[in-house]
Amino acid sequence: MKFQTTRMAAAVSIAVLHIGAAAQQTPSTEVPASDGLNMERVVVTGTSGGSSKMKSSVSVSTLELDAVLKTSPTSAADVLRAIPGVRSESSGGEGNANISVRGVPVSAGGARYVQIQEDGLPVLQSGDFNFITPDSYVKIDGGLDHLEVVRGGSASTLASNAPGGIINFISKTGVEKGGSVGLTKGVDYDTTRVDFDYGAPLSDKTRFFVGGFYRYGEGIRKTGMNTEKGGQIRANVTHELDNGFIRLSFKHVNDKTPTGMPVPVQVNNKVISDIPGIDPREVSFYSPHWVRDVTLAKDNGKVASDVNDGLAVKSTAIGLEARFTLGDAWTLSENLRWSDNTGRFIGVFAGNNGSIGEYTFATGPNAGKAYSGRAFSAVVFNTSIDDAGAVFNDTRLSKTFTLDQGTKLTATGGLYLSVQNLGLTWNFNEYLMQASGDQPALLRTASATPGLVGPAFGACCSRAVDMQYKLTSPYVNLGVERGALNVDASLRRDMQSASGSANIATGATYYDPATAQRVDYDVSRTSYSVGGNYKLGTGLAVFARASDGVAFNADRILFGSPLDGSAPVSINTVKQLEGGVKWRKGGISTFATVFQAKTRESNYEATTQRSTANSYDAMGVELEAAYNGGALRVAGGLTWTHARISATAPGAEAVIGNTPRRQAKVVYQLTPSYVIGDASFGVSVIGTGKSWADDAHTIIMPAYAVVHGFFNYQLGERTQLALSANNLFNKIGYTEVEGDGHAARSISGRAIKATIKYAF
Repeated sequence: MKFQTTRMAAAVSIAVLHIGAAAQQTPSTEVPASDGLNMERVVVTGTSGGSSKMKSSVSVSTLELDAVLKTSPTSAADVLRAIPGVRSESSGGEGNANISVRGVPVSAGGARYVQIQEDGLPVLQSGDFNFITPDSYVKIDGGLDHLEVVRGGSASTLASNAPGGIINFISKTGVEKGGSVGLTKGVDYDTTRVDFDYGAPLSDKTRFFVGGFYRYGEGIRKTGMNTEKGGQIRANVTHELDNGFIRLSFKHVNDKTPTGMPVPVQVNNKVISDIPGIDPREVSFYSPHWVRDVTLAKDNGKVASDVNDGLAVKSTAIGLEARFTLGDAWTLSENLRWSDNTGRFIGVFAGNNGSIGEYTFATGPNAGKAYSGRAFSAVVFNTSIDDAGAVFNDTRLSKTFTLDQGTKLTATGGLYLSVQNLGLTWNFNEYLMQASGDQPALLRTASATPGLVGPAFGACCSRAVDMQYKLTSPYVNLGVERGALNVDASLRRDMQSASGSANIATGATYYDPATAQRVDYDVSRTSYSVGGNYKLGTGLAVFARASDGVAFNADRILFGSPLDGSAPVSINTVKQLEGGVKWRKGGISTFATVFQAKTRESNYEATTQRSTANSYDAMGVELEAAYNGGALRVAGGLTWTHARISATAPGAEAVIGNTPRRQAKVVYQLTPSYVIGDASFGVSVIGTGKSWADDAHTIIMPAYAVVHGFFNYQLGERTQLALSANNLFNKIGYTEVEGDGHAARSISGRAIKATIKYAF
């Protein structure tokens, strides 16, 4: 992987190393035990220098690791469903989730308007790259300290491509000496996983942390073989100096997991129903009876892939964080990360819901025998992630000035630089497959390759993408604190340069250099955010904020309008107004926000082969609350949203005024837990109201509530036994439906696992 990084980024990093400073350690503040929402916790995400939730003028939530585990998550995206105001469609497995925040649409795949971060820097610069989204590289393990989530607000100016919000996974750094090792086994499904973590001082001023996991097994969905295999290791070393500290970090991921895709269903009178033999909670269409999928490479050679590899991701990341105090009370902070990201996405998409007929088995133990039943078009989405590597660098300089009558003015200036590579090779082959959820076989076709029909969707989708996106983003923030009042205003200028090429293979058989699309354009925009917070008392504060932000397009606008600089390039914008109140008394704390969002966007979706250009208006209320009664604790949230499509591209005006697809009026969370002696137990209920599957309102996605449960028992001073269940009552919960209703994707079915952990 080659980067043409700017000299400025390199110079800044070298300067910081020579000065020898402090890494960006997440500040922490002791909070009253009764404060269920940790209102006095200092949050670093979406702020210029760290601020408590009680003083901040943004909607922000924090989730500690123990709270994360109570939700029995099956992926990083699954964790986010417990956060009020966050929409996370985590039905696709351990990657390619659709993520957004209240008021902002999920109009296609990925997380276009939300930046997913690890330790203050993005995992990928764009959240909606085709087939590779940031959550694919984020794995939950004991190395997670806590999660910070900002909805709207200052995310527009303190991160790039993040007008909707920032989701920041913050790692442990060895502050507390000790560690643990744990073994997890699936109770009603096949998985085995080993976790470990340990942190400790190396000297008076130096400490370290290391942690990770390894797992293997079939996984939650039926595949008939081991389709989960791999793990992660991460480590960091922190050295404290007299004027700050510096941290070096490392992470390596090498993991394979099944990908959940829409499966055949049927729709009658706008109502979805499953097809006998195909349980949308369990089926994956991975099977021991697949043949190798032979596809076209960028050099016009052939590549044979194992369909059962699913989503395979590899990542190696090296980071530097530093913060230190200079003369005259100036503070300089630096955050740098280099990452090498590759992989392959293979999922089996239902091209239709099949038909009943007479066929012949082409693979499996019954090869050559007659098959009488349903067969469907199994389209293998096979995309090589050739290069998603990146370099990110964020440098900030700030100073707090003391003015008259104790007023404090904090000025911050920063420069964010990034280089994001994107190399993809798409191939979609169509096969004829037995419509069964239990080790389906391929069926005989005219091809010499068992089951092969040929290139899918009219040979549209053998595509070669080689792009590089560079961002230069200076920003400034001014904050004033006077007594109970905090006011801040910030500006950010994002300047993106895109270069590279994209090509569609002729008949899915040959890449002709003459048909390649040259990409060379620049696009820029200024974002702003202005907000204020006023503390009416120790336990009561009100806030308000206005923001305007941008998310630049990446590969979703390829193969359309010219991108060689000769024509305007579309961008996506979000304007938001929000205001709310924070209140706490005794064991109760609440956070309520009223919001309005206006989104303007252009889009392309791989599964429908459709380009859209819509505008959306939304308003609503977001509630977050918690009760801490000692042994009994309850946390929950509710988001009510009224959204509509306000404008479309010519020819699609019929949907204006409709509710956007997949937008439920109400989404809610509730997590009660109780401690009695050495035991603790509880449930997490996550629900969503009914919604429309399409903008035209022809298919209804029914409301559902999914219940997760957990039980922990302390066997001894250092040994704990844990039992957790995801989707305890085995509910079907549809998260997306194809426009004509032939296929839909549901959350996974019940998954119970047991863990024994030893702490030392």
